Amino acid sequence: MMFPEYRPRRLRRTEALRSMVRETDISLDHLIYPLFACPGKKVKEPIGSMPGIYQMSVDQVVEEARQAFDLGIPAVLLFGIPEKKDERGSHAWLKSGIVQKAVEAIKKAVPDLVVITDVCMCEYTSHGHCGLLKGAKRAKKGKARDVQVDNDATLELLQKVALSHARAGADMVAPSDMMDGRVGAIREILDENNFDHIPIMSYAVKYASSFYGPFRDAAECAPQFGDRRSYQMDIANSREALREATLDMEEGADILMVKPGMPYLDIIHMLRQEFALPIAAYQVSGEYSMIKAAAMNGWMDEAAIVRESLICFRRAGADLIITYFAKDFAKGLGN
Repeated sequence: MMFPEYRPRRLRRTEALRSMVRETDISLDHLIYPLFACPGKKVKEPIGSMPGIYQMSVDQVVEEARQAFDLGIPAVLLFGIPEKKDERGSHAWLKSGIVQKAVEAIKKAVPDLVVITDVCMCEYTSHGHCGLLKGAKRAKKGKARDVQVDNDATLELLQKVALSHARAGADMVAPSDMMDGRVGAIREILDENNFDHIPIMSYAVKYASSFYGPFRDAAECAPQFGDRRSYQMDIANSREALREATLDMEEGADILMVKPGMPYLDIIHMLRQEFALPIAAYQVSGEYSMIKAAAMNGWMDEAAIVRESLICFRRAGADLIITYFAKDFAKGLGN
């Protein structure tokens, strides 16, 4: 018996047919919107390298969160710019800290919005690194090569930060520091304090990427010396991603994140094949800024590029996407 030749184009004749057989979808349910909270009142300071994104005082963050929720965005990811910085990043775990205030205010105003908090030290330390330093005095004398992040000493501080966020009302914490053992340490402190219901979205696979430049403007967290390659991943490595993700899963992570997103679609797909946990992708500041710059110059169709990029994350295997385009997408961009 002869079978007719399969012609996929038969299913592309109309949008209705295309939609019926589309393999990958993207909706607002998949998106998380990052927000930057800063001191003051009625502050909405534009971030020059990220058009449309702002540092905002708590009152403005609440309004932005309310607008996002009303548009159908289910979750926000909070970053904080403190009033003061020191070598230990002590403002990171204050009860009256900027993120803690923002969490409390958002949950009071928009209780059904999922509030996720970034847990790291880089925004709070005077040196801009993600933990306590060994050899900080030598670094001040220009000998940055002698400086190392003290992994184990940093874990206790990350515990304090995560616990303070949970006490403020955070629905989820997201450690981004890349210290070894931090997921287990945070899980332990949360459980000991009756926050066993608070999930951890781990920056499990975070590369030492050049795509973070605009974010460092937004969060005011560029390292004052050296770089973060000693604790973030080598951009050339992929098998290491499996080891990092496996360790975080074993320590109690509930969601595994890959950062950056688009340049590491292969890593997202690899994790999707290996793990049953939800996978998140971070469409980072550099990706956002490049698309915005090209669109502003008329070089690309922003709506089409945004939709295609988000579809690519989903096709690679991401369940969740952290993106600065979330609000634009909710307003119709890319639809």
